[in-house]
Amino acid sequence: MENQPTIMVTNDDGIDAPGLRALVQVLVSTRRFQVLVCAPDSEKSAMSHSITWRDPIAARRVEIDGATAYAIAGTPADCTSLGISKSLFPLIPDLVISGINMGSNCGYHIVYSGTVAGAREAFFNDIPAISVSYNWFGGQSKVENFTLSAEACIPIITAVLVEIKNKTYPLRCFLNIDLPTDVAHNKGYKLTKQGKSIYKMGWSQVTSDMQGGKMLSTMTMDTDSTAPIETGALNLSQDHLLFKREVLGGKLDEGDIDNADFKFLQQGYVGIFSLLV
Repeated sequence: MENQPTIMVTNDDGIDAPGLRALVQVLVSTRRFQVLVCAPDSEKSAMSHSITWRDPIAARRVEIDGATAYAIAGTPADCTSLGISKSLFPLIPDLVISGINMGSNCGYHIVYSGTVAGAREAFFNDIPAISVSYNWFGGQSKVENFTLSAEACIPIITAVLVEIKNKTYPLRCFLNIDLPTDVAHNKGYKLTKQGKSIYKMGWSQVTSDMQGGKMLSTMTMDTDSTAPIETGALNLSQDHLLFKREVLGGKLDEGDIDNADFKFLQQGYVGIFSLLV
């Protein structure tokens, strides 16, 4: 309906990712929003705010119930930029939501995050934005938790849209939301601030792209050696060396952690903080 606010959804895990699909399904099910989707056609995790500069990018219509959706052959920032430009959709969205990411985005991870970049690109263009991430934990998390995470975000999304309508929403920041692993039993919402947590990365020399594990968007390793790494065919001559990233371990903020994002996430809270640029 014409008087409904318009929300555009993007992400970095790709248009078929369960986090995005759950978020769109929950938004559509409320019947309170017009929902647009402009998301990468494949996983673009850790792309940060990279953009496509020289080449055109392709947009392909995708069927998602209740939404107008396109898969884009570009980065998360490309998707947001195109989606808010009025070149793809006939209107500018009232709010851009990037997510729900498979894996938290706390501390310094927001620098690498394509999810956060999807929201930041909207912010750069004076459009309110929210990045949303779920703290996926292998062996414990289930795909259904994305739906619970989306439902937990509805009160925040609704409050933001009310402020947008009333012209009281601050335009000098955008929001980052992290949802705990046990989101069904979350302890409530907590206003926090960006901490300094980070996963330390290293490199190991390998002899083929099949050796070792695959780096997941959760900054962990899939050690299933039968899973191909998504680098395409590597036809390297013998004078080339091949290296692959590996996780060396996590480093938490050892300074002022009283209000740090990762601390509250571990305690089971839905953490919310604003990012100023």
